[in-house]
Amino acid sequence: MHPDMKTTMTLKHHKLHILSAVVLCSVLALSACKKATVQEATKTEPDALQVFVPESLRAQIQVAEVASQEISDTLRVAGQIDFDEQALTRIGASVTGRVTQIQATLGQVVNKGDTLALINSSELSGSQLAYLKARSEKELHRRNMDRAKTLFEADVISAAEMNRRESEYEIAAAETRAAQDQLRVLGVSAKSIERLAATGTIDSVAGVVATIKGVVVERKIAAGQVVQPSDVLFAVADLSRVWAVAQVPEQQISQVKVGQAVSIEVPALENEKLVGKLIYVGQTVNPDTRTVLVRTELDNKGGRLKPSMLASMLIQSSPVKRVVVPVTAVVRQDDTDHVFVEEAENRFKLTPVKLAAEQNGQRVVLEGLKPGMRIVSDGAFHVNNHRNLAEMENGG
Repeated sequence: MHPDMKTTMTLKHHKLHILSAVVLCSVLALSACKKATVQEATKTEPDALQVFVPESLRAQIQVAEVASQEISDTLRVAGQIDFDEQALTRIGASVTGRVTQIQATLGQVVNKGDTLALINSSELSGSQLAYLKARSEKELHRRNMDRAKTLFEADVISAAEMNRRESEYEIAAAETRAAQDQLRVLGVSAKSIERLAATGTIDSVAGVVATIKGVVVERKIAAGQVVQPSDVLFAVADLSRVWAVAQVPEQQISQVKVGQAVSIEVPALENEKLVGKLIYVGQTVNPDTRTVLVRTELDNKGGRLKPSMLASMLIQSSPVKRVVVPVTAVVRQDDTDHVFVEEAENRFKLTPVKLAAEQNGQRVVLEGLKPGMRIVSDGAFHVNNHRNLAEMENGG
């Protein structure tokens, strides 16, 4: 190779090495600058969730440890007002017959013994006639027996004849008692039977009579209708006490026991709260709704509660120890509940938590906090405002 060419190639290689070194230095310098910039930014950029509370704000807040306390959960279930079944009576006719008159209307207040309707009954007149006949036969056999006693004492008739006459009287007396009992079954009072015996006048009209004092809440009768003793014609209820009934889902029935305190909210009474206790918890699950029937009893002397009114039943469960925070410790951020947890003196961090609904100024902690952790228990709203202001000033 020519010496000049060799020299030229050497110079080219030398320049190439120098250029590579310059490029490498530039890359390293640029990388170092970027790293320094990132480190500096990381070092200077504040945590948006952390906040330092100045002394001027410290007086407006309170800090306390997260604690546990006994809490009774409130179970809310839909229900309604209903009749007290023990104070509800269904009334029918005591005889078969035709309705001739209706004297009671729906919603009417009636007293025990009031006549609700009248029924003309051939069955009743037939039973009265049978009673009169039995009484007549009894009286006839009584006279025959008395005459036989006189004849027997005069040695005119034998003892066998005397015994026969006594036996006939006893049978007639038994038949009279049976006829009288039949009248009582048909609803005829003792005074009416006495009057029938005294006058012999048959009355084929029977009354449908109220058996308790209350309100007529059901009427299934029409003039001219033929009725039987098995037919329910009226329902009368004493509404001075009523039931509130509700259906509790089977998954929650373990929280419910007889004797538990309950509150009843009735929308028709502007959600006024009525207080009572559970008197019944069903023993079976409704296979269609998967619920269990519960009920409580309510005083209703003023008559404000009407059967079938809608109601909500709030059942207090047995107290259980739960971690709680006051509502004044909670702030809402991005549709999530948060509290300020103390990390150092006057330094707090906005921490997301999962909480139950408010109850008596407290909220049960489901996730995010443990007993012993220190939080802003009062004034969290002020701390969050201060944090938001600091974030805006830092360009966040």
